[in-house]
Amino acid sequence: MKNSSKIKVLISGAAGLVGQSLCKMLDQKGYEPMILSRKKNDKGSYRTIVWDLEKQQIGDEGETIEADYIIHLAGAGIADKKWSEKRKSEIISSRVDGAALLAKLISGMKQKPKAYISAAAIGIYGNRGDEMLDENSPIRKGSSEFLVQSCIAWEDSAKKISEMGIRTALLRIGIVLSTRGGALTKMLPSYKFGTGAYFGNGQQYFSWIHIEDLCRAFVFMIENENCSAAYNATAPNPERNKVLAKKIAEAKKQSALLLPVPAFALKLAMGEMSAIVLDSANVQPKRLLAEGFEFKFPDLKEAIEDLLARGL
Repeated sequence: MKNSSKIKVLISGAAGLVGQSLCKMLDQKGYEPMILSRKKNDKGSYRTIVWDLEKQQIGDEGETIEADYIIHLAGAGIADKKWSEKRKSEIISSRVDGAALLAKLISGMKQKPKAYISAAAIGIYGNRGDEMLDENSPIRKGSSEFLVQSCIAWEDSAKKISEMGIRTALLRIGIVLSTRGGALTKMLPSYKFGTGAYFGNGQQYFSWIHIEDLCRAFVFMIENENCSAAYNATAPNPERNKVLAKKIAEAKKQSALLLPVPAFALKLAMGEMSAIVLDSANVQPKRLLAEGFEFKFPDLKEAIEDLLARGL
């Protein structure tokens, strides 16, 4: 039985790459993670609360749900399937509908949560070349880029909760580095054969973050009552894609022939979704740093070495 005196953190998307790591970190720090899931699981490590986005229902009938903090991570994977119009609709609705259901939950709570913390993404800035971006950089709201459109809808979905007087913070997440999923796991296999790949001309900026630093940033949002608005969750040293490919080889302490994957081939294979690897966003975590957050892994090579060594 969980200790009722623990600080309760309700998390959507807890089964994902970031969610699993975040639950583990919160548990280690003495918090009580509670998971929102489509299926009940009484044998898991944490309390599971069932939610249904289509029916906009949460919890069993008569179930009391109390949470000190709510973290919204859930959303259809941006790179899991090719972007058909149906898939693009799913990507947006999975995030927006989840936020709407959480707003419904909060509105019925006698004791409101102290904060609502939502994942967001640096895709909101769009393809910006070498321009240095921070939280004050303008958002091109009329952009035709899907990543921009979807990220705006995602962030707008948090406004209803903010209007209830709940402290609301958004973490605009960059490329999450982990050996357990995401971009890095798709790049590593080729290095076994002495080759590495970069995309297009390799000059586009990849704004990345070590998965542990990302989880620490979520905890930082919980523990610092002044944190609100949008924060860039990226390491302070973005790298160009070709440099990323080179530093993976250096971290693995091996030489590798770096080969380009031509932009036209990516566009042919991935269609509009090729923007994920071809767009450039040189993003700085200005607000996080200004409010006192310290990155454990600001250097890309050291971050990759740590991930490889610990299997994170």
